[in-house]
Amino acid sequence: MKAGIVGLPNVGKSTLFNCLSNAKAQSANFPFCTIEPNIGVVNVPDPRLSKLEELVNPERVIPATVEIVDIAGLVKGASKGEGLGNQFLGNIRETDAILHVLRCFDNDNVVHVDGSVDPIRDKETIDMELQLKDLESVEKKLDKVKRAAKTGNKEAQKEEAALLKIKAGLEEGNSVRAIEFGEDEYLEYVKPLQLITDKPVMYVCNVDESAAVSGNAYVDTVKDAVKDENAEVLVLAVGTEADINELDDFEERQMFLQDIGLEEPGSSKLIRSAYKLLNQQTYFTAGVKEVRAWTTTIGDTAPQAAGVIHTDFEKGFIRAEVIAYDDYVSFGSEAKVKEAGKMRVEGKNYIVKDGDVMHFLFNV
Repeated sequence: MKAGIVGLPNVGKSTLFNCLSNAKAQSANFPFCTIEPNIGVVNVPDPRLSKLEELVNPERVIPATVEIVDIAGLVKGASKGEGLGNQFLGNIRETDAILHVLRCFDNDNVVHVDGSVDPIRDKETIDMELQLKDLESVEKKLDKVKRAAKTGNKEAQKEEAALLKIKAGLEEGNSVRAIEFGEDEYLEYVKPLQLITDKPVMYVCNVDESAAVSGNAYVDTVKDAVKDENAEVLVLAVGTEADINELDDFEERQMFLQDIGLEEPGSSKLIRSAYKLLNQQTYFTAGVKEVRAWTTTIGDTAPQAAGVIHTDFEKGFIRAEVIAYDDYVSFGSEAKVKEAGKMRVEGKNYIVKDGDVMHFLFNV
């Protein structure tokens, strides 16, 4: 699962990506790995992992990760191939969620591509380009479906109705995620299209240091503009985060954060938020060889979660032994949890909860 960082040129995308790639404050023990120049695998900060390490004292600890993609800056006309338009739209189509960076700071030394700071205009520029690209995709699909619908094919008629609804919404300047569909209609006809503006989005307001804690007037306008989008708005002083990352000493970084009124780096919040945006959650395995955080989709069953470790675990799933994280910490060890009767045995229909400590039994 990948989250793509998007925005106009010079809004702080690459600085943010570099911050995440060098987020020493929350992943001092774990190296950042670059798959390609613009893709980073970033550790998900999780204090629960450190607590389990303390209790179990394993040989190694492995955190959950999320992939972040730094996508080239988009300009007006991208949907028609302007700038790096085609490459941008191709890259963004391959991601599962969007981190939309908006410039919310004044600085005469940093040139704005449109000559002035206006996060709402910037947002609309990118929204429009993405909507135009989706409209192009929907119109192509509609041409094919209409022919089948004319023959009286009931399924094609339902699909045509859904496509016409998307087309009308996009033409009115609405992103697909803001259009209302019935659950069956969405799963059957909308989701398979993998439209860009259907992807979940989080707006990252890039502010200066003075606005890192409480935001500013620009941030307020963004929050107001997206209130109907069901999207999270995160305030981040990207330049300040970069300065914090330059410090090698953990104590110095903590002092810097305290001086500006932050409890933790904004990049930590962003990574956790991106993880949730991708509909991901964590379960743990804990033993003397390894304490590890595993990533699974929210709503997954125990066999599906087991399959994350190995496909054989899912195929031959028998049962899962489950300890709630709070119980593990409260009793201090797996043995004491068992003594207290707090370990549960769950079957194939068990829906995994965030923080479960699990052990799988399987037979292939």
